[in-house]
Amino acid sequence: MIGRLNHVAMAVPDLDAAASRYRDLLGARVSAPQALPEHGVTVVFVETGNSKIELMAPLGADSPIAGFVEKNPSGGVHHVCFEVADIAGAARRLIEGGARILGDGRPRTGAHGLPVLFLHPKDFDGVLIELEEAATTRHSPS
Repeated sequence: MIGRLNHVAMAVPDLDAAASRYRDLLGARVSAPQALPEHGVTVVFVETGNSKIELMAPLGADSPIAGFVEKNPSGGVHHVCFEVADIAGAARRLIEGGARILGDGRPRTGAHGLPVLFLHPKDFDGVLIELEEAATTRHSPS
């Protein structure tokens, strides 16, 4: 069911400083910051050629990652994101298999403008997994 690794997300306390380190010290191409109020984060993407690193910082005190950054003041790996061909089909299969989808269970629009879901880390060996519908599988309206 899962396809390509889309990105590894790292929660960081200072997005500008983290982006600078990847850009200036590692020579990476880093996107402009993107605020995602629905997800409570501001993100940048670091291009690696075959995948991406998502650097994300809390957007406000009510951010779902604020607690993570508080517990990990230097930041750390937050989740991994895999692409799936059909997010609705993947969700059905996961639920039927006993996995829990976080939130209300419905896909939301992610940073790439595509549907995403997050899977409960207790169902996947302590790892928070994001599923993103692959861009090439999106159907055009007829």
